[in-house]
Amino acid sequence: MGTPSDKKLIDENGLRLDGRGPDELRPIRIRTDVLERADGSAMIEWGGNKIIVAVYGPREAYPKHTQDIERAVIKARYNMAAFSVDERKRPGPDRRSVEISKVISEALTAAVMVEQFPRTQIDVFIEVVQADAGTRIASLTAASVALANAGIPMKDFVVGCTAGKVEGKVVLDLSKEEDNFGQADLPMAVLQKSGEVVLIQMDGELSKEEFDSAVAMIMDATKRIHEIQRNALVEKYQNIEAGGEE
Repeated sequence: MGTPSDKKLIDENGLRLDGRGPDELRPIRIRTDVLERADGSAMIEWGGNKIIVAVYGPREAYPKHTQDIERAVIKARYNMAAFSVDERKRPGPDRRSVEISKVISEALTAAVMVEQFPRTQIDVFIEVVQADAGTRIASLTAASVALANAGIPMKDFVVGCTAGKVEGKVVLDLSKEEDNFGQADLPMAVLQKSGEVVLIQMDGELSKEEFDSAVAMIMDATKRIHEIQRNALVEKYQNIEAGGEE
């Protein structure tokens, strides 16, 4: 199957459809405090993705049978708006969104000091308003910022990226066309300080050498992406200080 435009995904100069080299990220921007009524919030624009995350809690877990007497329970709810994709999506949760909600909940649990808040829950609402490949990784990256924005104690930041194989070459941060028409897709998320892998999935086939190359690309990219996470939070406090000086 060819691309929609029948153009090569990687040209003879090694450049991709959007002009990037193999190890280049799409543009990423993260903002905090985008929702007034949430305890913490963030918006991420990653390529053509636009995703809003709202965090509430910790608060008493309800119903009570869902409580854990030793720690907080993180409940992530990932949802793609019906208008977020070209072909209108049926509203409401589907099998994919339930699965992504689960893996995001597990990844964030590894980063948050959940043992400090027994019998409580922390709700993380993720709304994809525009989708453009890599939404689960972008959602996790933004959710980590939203949790920090809410003042919830964290051991580490979760930060992720994707890599994959396109026309026989390993490339970083797949675009929509590369995700749809490439040969493999590897989303991965880690705890920034420890490097512990908290999410890894793969669609397609990679050789061991290709897999190792993709992982190395992702690990290098997470350092760059974490700087964007950090700067989003620093910018918030700089704005507060600037407002206090006036």
